[in-house]
Amino acid sequence: MLVRFKRPKTLSQLLGVFCFVLITLSGPTSAKAVSFIRDTEIENTIRLFSSPIFEAAGLNIADIQIHIISDPALNAFVAAGQRLFINTGLLMRAEHAGQVIGVIAHETGHIAGGHLVRLHERLRGSTARAVLTTLFQGVAASYTRSMEQSADQAAVSFLDEAGYSGKGLAEFLRTLSKEEALSTGDQDIYLRSHPLTRDRIKFMNDHVAKSKLSDKPMPVDVQQAHDRMRAKLKGFVNKPARTLREYKADDPSFSARYARAIAFKKLHRIDESLALIDGLLAEAPNDPFLYELKGDVLQDANRVAESIPPYEKALEILPWAALIRISLAQSQLEAKDPALGDAALENLLDAVRYEPDIPLLWRLLATAYARSGDQANVMLALAEEAMLAGKKSEAQQRAARALEMLPEGSASWRRAQDIQNAARNK
Repeated sequence: MLVRFKRPKTLSQLLGVFCFVLITLSGPTSAKAVSFIRDTEIENTIRLFSSPIFEAAGLNIADIQIHIISDPALNAFVAAGQRLFINTGLLMRAEHAGQVIGVIAHETGHIAGGHLVRLHERLRGSTARAVLTTLFQGVAASYTRSMEQSADQAAVSFLDEAGYSGKGLAEFLRTLSKEEALSTGDQDIYLRSHPLTRDRIKFMNDHVAKSKLSDKPMPVDVQQAHDRMRAKLKGFVNKPARTLREYKADDPSFSARYARAIAFKKLHRIDESLALIDGLLAEAPNDPFLYELKGDVLQDANRVAESIPPYEKALEILPWAALIRISLAQSQLEAKDPALGDAALENLLDAVRYEPDIPLLWRLLATAYARSGDQANVMLALAEEAMLAGKKSEAQQRAARALEMLPEGSASWRRAQDIQNAARNK
């Protein structure tokens, strides 16, 4: 499954890459395109890391919004309240979970300290896409040295409260210090928005020397989740040859086999990929993300009917996983079995309640409505898709057609009106 939706200047592509959904942003003020990666397992892992930190900070865990940016630069930041943005570069370069958790604790310190509150208030309620667009237009989230020191002090308090060692954050700061001597253009962007000082490093080193938690090992499940996340990201982001060099065939670890299965999938070596996944499933028969990956491999190989049972099994274990439900619905529609049409529509309607900002979802909904002969909702779904893709003229036309067919005053009719009104605005 590889679907592209183009939009001039701002939202240029939506890529459905099996368990990944990438939303690519580019603009006249951005040096390069920036993409979001949507993946249930990776987002869950970041939530696992951040929840104890947010709880220690007295913040509402349910309000955490995780955004993974596909970018090799070492960076993370918070914006618009409790939105946490983390680059794949940071996640892939972090050698253990403690380093990622340390960065999350530091960023939580900025939230708790109300740093850049005016910027956060300005962006509050915006979509992640709008937040990044604003930042690209020059409203940079840069912190002062005093803010950085304050965030570090808060971070060690949160880490202690959550029962985590501060070594990870100390290691991260030492990694940054090695890059300070580089020219500005070669430095990771984190250094440009989070100024580093010797006092910060000394503070963290002193804390590690004194804290009773410094030598406390990371919980096994947390470190395993990190290793899997890192392997998954490398499998999807890096070229297969590089993944297979790093995760060698004689490495029997779970994460190595996971990464190789993804690399073989990208190489279309389907049997080898499936053999690795089935071996992992024999060891972890209740792992929803292995079933999801198996469904992705089969869907990629155009064996859509075979991909349906693994997706269904994944959803038995994680019924709330909207991204997996979208993949299942796509296979149900591509199977062209009339008996699956109602199930596909039901799955998409369930998913859209949680993920209304994915253009692919609305395109699939339009297809499902067309199969059932509901032309009014076909037009409404296509209007939603066009709005998300930035095609305002098309959105107006689709919404107008929907208004002609929908019952006046109904919820769908009012939504079509909203789309028309929004499309008229710049």
